[in-house]
Amino acid sequence: MARTLGFGQTVGGICQTAFVVADIHASIDHFIRDQGAGPFFLLDHFLSEGQVYRGAPSTADVAIAMGFAGHMQIELIQSLDTNPSVYRETIERTGYGFHHFGVAVNDVDAALPDYLERGYRLAFRAPVPTGGAVAYLEGGHPAVPGFVELIPVTPAMDAHFTQQWQAARDWDGRDPIRPFL
Repeated sequence: MARTLGFGQTVGGICQTAFVVADIHASIDHFIRDQGAGPFFLLDHFLSEGQVYRGAPSTADVAIAMGFAGHMQIELIQSLDTNPSVYRETIERTGYGFHHFGVAVNDVDAALPDYLERGYRLAFRAPVPTGGAVAYLEGGHPAVPGFVELIPVTPAMDAHFTQQWQAARDWDGRDPIRPFL
């Protein structure tokens, strides 16, 4: 039986749906007003040391906002520069919109070989503030509309995402944008 995380999703399943957006504040407003998500937790700049894009060091800077709609985390990502990245690549190829599904895994390094054997290719890897490093994969199945992000389930990740989900459950509409960390 799959372990359920504090925010109601299971390890091994989709816990996040992500979109690249032109204007993170306008997108937050849209998801609050028209999709019933929120509040959103905003990180104005995410440029971690150790990012690797298609085998080379990456210096792409993005703004990230996360909020919940039910048990599903919605991630909004705005590219802040023109440096090569999985985000710029998507914008240039298909425009703004859907970017990836995030899958919660106990150990990214242990999960990677299975995905690679099924035809996925590693496109991006980056350390994250809640511990470990995420891995973005592409090409594993023709029906996949974007990337698959493997998200490491760490105690800090579960606690942080659960805190965001709890804020959404109890949200009265005030303070729609909050600090990420």
